Amino acid sequence: MQNRFGFIPQEEIRPGTPLLKPRYNLAPGQEAPVVIYEDSKILRLMQWGLVPSWAKEASIGYKMINARAETLTQKPSFKKSFKQRRCLVLADGFYEWRKGTGGRTKIPLRFVLKNREPFAFAGLWDTWQKPDGDLLHSFTIITTESNELIRPIHDRMAVMLRQEDEAKWLDPDLKDVEQLIPLLKPYPSDQMEGYEVSTLVNSPKNDTPECILSRGA
Repeated sequence: MQNRFGFIPQEEIRPGTPLLKPRYNLAPGQEAPVVIYEDSKILRLMQWGLVPSWAKEASIGYKMINARAETLTQKPSFKKSFKQRRCLVLADGFYEWRKGTGGRTKIPLRFVLKNREPFAFAGLWDTWQKPDGDLLHSFTIITTESNELIRPIHDRMAVMLRQEDEAKWLDPDLKDVEQLIPLLKPYPSDQMEGYEVSTLVNSPKNDTPECILSRGA
């Protein structure tokens, strides 16, 4: 992962930062690894669900786990971060749910790159000061319209950045968001694939390797 994204592990330069652990079923409100640019690319663990610096309560983060690409320049919650605080949210797959027979049950599927390489979602981050003075770093994942692979299941998908676009997305000197908007498009479906997984992923309490196994494996 470090070789792929070229970051400096934050735990090596800032004492007390937790080491990365494998995650198989991440839920909003939990921490995930993101890469930001501060003199160089560094890794930081942040809470999923953006809490803007001006928020009155941290609970607002549960309402802002995603940000629509089409309205980033309009929403006060995301407008400033879009210009100044962009990040890479690291992953190697994600889940979506397909309606089962009769529409009563939902079948979870995991989507990955065909080459099984890790990738980065386009994210925004911010810092909020807690009542006790501690700082909360949090992020949101940008979504766009679905590609052909995801569309039969959901009309939206998270923006998966192409590897060649990641440096531009992180560039702190790039303030012209009009140059960034073209990056927020559906990932090519012919480079992705999906497979059914166990309903274990329906509960965030389950975070084990079994979550990502092909159903019936």
